[in-house]
Amino acid sequence: RTIGDRIGEAKASGNLGNTLKILGQFDEAVVCCQRHLDISREQGDKVGEARALYNIGNVYHAKGKHLSWSMAQDPGYLPQEVKDTLQKASEYYERNLSLVKELGDRAAQGRAYGNLGNTQYLLGNFSEAIAFHKERLAIAKEFGDKAAERRAYSNLGNAHIFLGRFDISAEYYKKTLQLSRQLKDQAVEAQACYSLGNTCTLLQDYEKAIEYHLRHLVIAQELGDR
Repeated sequence: RTIGDRIGEAKASGNLGNTLKILGQFDEAVVCCQRHLDISREQGDKVGEARALYNIGNVYHAKGKHLSWSMAQDPGYLPQEVKDTLQKASEYYERNLSLVKELGDRAAQGRAYGNLGNTQYLLGNFSEAIAFHKERLAIAKEFGDKAAERRAYSNLGNAHIFLGRFDISAEYYKKTLQLSRQLKDQAVEAQACYSLGNTCTLLQDYEKAIEYHLRHLVIAQELGDR
């Protein structure tokens, strides 16, 4: 501010917003991220504007998750305050998405699709969540981003469970499992086995369910995860 560097002030405000978000001070975080947005627009900085929109989406997303955890609700069964907060997150992600499309930034589009999927999932809009996660998956494959691909499969599996499509969920979880082994991420592998165990139980394939739950147990013991 002292040297009149508006872009620098915008970035600093954005960083401050992100830090306040991590501290759980969501309303103050929104004010800082909004300043980042306002200055970016005033300066005609499209990249900064896109980043600010994404950050504000993240603040509302984090606030919505925080509120829903403190009320311990299933996806879709949400108090109005939580719904409104997640709806706001979704709106900011949508605005970010249209801007990064304009800028031709595919990686940023991938992030926006993933977060839109997560937000719609929490809102209980499972079909919309699936559409967004499929877009996320396509971009992850484009970039060869195995970790993002793995997350997309996992999210697709979760959303199909709530639509009662257990067989499709199982296919997605198997892909999650495959990738977690490729990535040598044992905690995620255990998680995938747990999800597959539960899904096989829903499909009444109890032998397979036992197999997956035993694998989950073995990894949990290996990791010393009580």
